[in-house]
Amino acid sequence: MKAQQIEKTWGLRSVSFWMTLLVAAGIIFIGGRFIVHPLAGADSFGIPISDVKDLPFGRTKGIRDIFSGLLLLPFLFLRMRKAAAFALTTAIIVPVTDFCIVLTTNGSKDLQHLLVHGLTAVYMIITSILLVRGNNVKIY
Repeated sequence: MKAQQIEKTWGLRSVSFWMTLLVAAGIIFIGGRFIVHPLAGADSFGIPISDVKDLPFGRTKGIRDIFSGLLLLPFLFLRMRKAAAFALTTAIIVPVTDFCIVLTTNGSKDLQHLLVHGLTAVYMIITSILLVRGNNVKIY
């Protein structure tokens, strides 16, 4: 009974709700930028596109990013904390893999892009913990 009560109260006043919404909005923005301007998207990712023949790969990444962000939105708006937790926790693989791709491609000298991907993973891990624990930290 208590778990159902926590689930129903999770929403706009919960810190984890807004943290998850920020992840969703951020990845939708990044995906949109890859579709509209794949050169800028790839540059900010950390691996610039060097040949115009590679532009479709940037757009392909973009649509996948948009999908990933959109996937979280129904769980948020339907206040399905557990489903959002499972989806977000699974999605942590994306920034971790992005970190590894930038590291193996550019090496450790590309600290700026490594920090972006690494800190994104840490942010998602913290958000995931808050969602899974369901301790319902509130914004008043």
